[in-house]
Amino acid sequence: MTGSDIVVLGRLADPYGIQGWLWLYPFGDDPLAWAEMPVWWIAREGEPWRECRLKSLKAHGNGVVVLLDGVADRSAAESMKGILVGAPREALPMTDKNEFYWTDLIGLDVINTADERLGKVVGLIETGANAVLRVVGDDSVERLLPFVSAVVLAVEKEAGQIRVEWGSDW
Repeated sequence: MTGSDIVVLGRLADPYGIQGWLWLYPFGDDPLAWAEMPVWWIAREGEPWRECRLKSLKAHGNGVVVLLDGVADRSAAESMKGILVGAPREALPMTDKNEFYWTDLIGLDVINTADERLGKVVGLIETGANAVLRVVGDDSVERLLPFVSAVVLAVEKEAGQIRVEWGSDW
């Protein structure tokens, strides 16, 4: 499976306990639904994806912890820290109107209300309060735009652009 077939859903974080559990840092709003996928795809950034069976997933405190097949103890869990978790696009539910997978936003042009091109979306950052678009212009200037309705006016995937209320000199 190629990287373009996989939608990145989250990242494995620190070990939890001594039996191989890991904290999961999700990039979506319903990680408990991922338990329906018995096979996850995992990889370090830039490496090929490989299948991994999910043994268990549960809410814990303010987060989510997972137990993956083949991760039997804390040492094994420590070696998994930072690995991305994904799934084939066809295994994911359809998004509602005005909902997007992050991967669908990467590469879109960002145009402000003055029709100035601010650059392309190169990534997103989850801050806890909201996601933030990382936009890099042709001049290599990086802008961080909050992904909130006051800033993002429209996502036009078919046109390949995002309309924003943001000045080019901000």
